[in-house]
Amino acid sequence: MTNQYKKSTLIILAALLGSCSLMPAYQRPGAPVPAAWPDSVKLKATTGLALADWHNYFPDPRLQALIAAALENNRDLRIATARIAEARAQYGIQRADRLPNVNLAATRNASLTPASASVTGSAIEAQRYDVSVNVVSYELDFWGRVSSLNAFAKGSYFATESAQRAFRLSLISDVANAYLSWLEMSERTQLAVTTVKARSETRDLLGRRREAGVSTDTDWLQAEGSYQAAAAELANLQQQQAAAENSLNFLVGKSMAEMKDLPAGRSLAEQGINSDLFAGMPAEVLLRRPDVLAAEQQLIAANANIGAARAAFLPRISLTGSVGTASRTLSGLFDAGSGAWSFQPAIILPLFEGGRNTANLDIAKARKVIAVAQYEKTIQQAFREVADLLSARDKIAAQLAAQQANADAQNQLLSLVEARYQAGIVSHLEVLDAQRAAFAAEQGAIQVRRIWLSSATQLYKAFAGESHDATGSNTPEKTTPEGTAPGDAGK
Repeated sequence: MTNQYKKSTLIILAALLGSCSLMPAYQRPGAPVPAAWPDSVKLKATTGLALADWHNYFPDPRLQALIAAALENNRDLRIATARIAEARAQYGIQRADRLPNVNLAATRNASLTPASASVTGSAIEAQRYDVSVNVVSYELDFWGRVSSLNAFAKGSYFATESAQRAFRLSLISDVANAYLSWLEMSERTQLAVTTVKARSETRDLLGRRREAGVSTDTDWLQAEGSYQAAAAELANLQQQQAAAENSLNFLVGKSMAEMKDLPAGRSLAEQGINSDLFAGMPAEVLLRRPDVLAAEQQLIAANANIGAARAAFLPRISLTGSVGTASRTLSGLFDAGSGAWSFQPAIILPLFEGGRNTANLDIAKARKVIAVAQYEKTIQQAFREVADLLSARDKIAAQLAAQQANADAQNQLLSLVEARYQAGIVSHLEVLDAQRAAFAAEQGAIQVRRIWLSSATQLYKAFAGESHDATGSNTPEKTTPEGTAPGDAGK
């Protein structure tokens, strides 16, 4: 028994050592994007890229608390995280197929053959006790079929993990955008409240002057129309503010009203988000994005599946065996000479399968072509997204500077017109025109400031924020003075 067992072991080891893989060697496709950013993107040349984690990138304490709550409570993120655990477990199941399935079995077999069916003409009663260690249908991975399936499961697992990280970045960005939109609506609503109050006082003043015969009906009606227009705009902004808050609460997973310890926040002008990023060449920037990493892992999985499909054409070798002890009586189970063993190698060679294996191989090859195209498309989309955001950053900053300067000029003009009206030099219609222009300019400045901050938030996601070095620690952000939100106008 010992010699036979040693021979079987040597056969298994030799087969394992001599196994080969039919899986194609994986080669990453070249990035189908230009080697440099468009001319509209103005960046300081560098050889690396470093980003801050979200705690440093978004310094507003209230926003930080909301992001932390979203990462804890958002249901979609919980689903994405659970899918990682599912893919990891599936990979573990597939990886287990590369090892023998060894069982310890204890059995008792009893039988009775009646006299009418017995060769001896008398009833035969038999029983047998067995204790054995079994290897059940272990496939020798001679052609790499099992290892290819294992590589496929591993790629799918890593793709799921990268997809979860991509969703996490999107969630952080979405919460920040929703918060900025809520701040915008809050500030615009507060401006509208102030405007409605001022126009109400002007209307009442003109009403008293009309009753005294100092002012005309035309002046009062103009003031009444201006007041009602501001009141309508206030109602519209209040509705938008409520919708923005509902959107933010949905992303966070709980309402801000329920967060009793929510810290005080900052105004839009005080957010302090700095989107001045060192950026290297496009391939360096794009290949670290989690959506691109997920697409590449899916490509790796598709490449591995070809190896499994090729191996299906070749013989499949499986081993079934056991070694243990057997006896007709339970008391003699472990006596000398009771050793028992069995060894059942099997080889299966497909002869006719109606073209199924060929079709499966064609499917695997087609899916790899699809995966390559999806990978390249993901890189191209990422390049466009990053280039658009980087190009727009300075343009929006210039727009904000001009819009804020316009608001300052309109407020100064309003002060001059009101003084001239008090002196009786201009009509009240000019005052109303100046009020409307100043109100629109202030609203526009708030809106453009939010747009600039939202672009900075989108850049955080586009550059795959929270970069990790080899040790897994976050790398602090480096900044340049270019592209800073103009400033601090309006603070």
